Amino acid sequence: MSHSHFPFFLLRLSVYSVLLLIIGCSGPRPILYPNDYLKQVGPDQAEQDIEECKQLAEDYVPDHDASTVAGSTAIGAGSGGAIGAVSGAIRGGAGIGAAIGAATGAIAGFIHGLFQASQPTPAYKSFTNRCLSERGYDSVGWD
Repeated sequence: MSHSHFPFFLLRLSVYSVLLLIIGCSGPRPILYPNDYLKQVGPDQAEQDIEECKQLAEDYVPDHDASTVAGSTAIGAGSGGAIGAVSGAIRGGAGIGAAIGAATGAIAGFIHGLFQASQPTPAYKSFTNRCLSERGYDSVGWD
């Protein structure tokens, strides 16, 4: 890969990664067991109750903090830089290899951190499950 093409490569990699992140971000949802209550109220009411319980969880359960994303970015940059330096040393350009590896690793780590931060915490899931249970539903997991 030519050095002049490196910024364009990073831009394309970033755009593709963000698009994949957006496409895949429908988010996990509770799976309801088809008990008598669910059969009685129907899927439309169940969907409304799920959304209300999720909103309550968002109001009362602490979110992931920015350190989740920052930590993943730093780990990605560090490991990418090390791998890039070794790869570059083999090819005769450890400095360029380290820079390319660090940038690529940082982008991958950043995207991983964003994905991880977008996932509901165990407390969020537990809160939502309890809310649904109190309304008569039986959550069997999340998908």
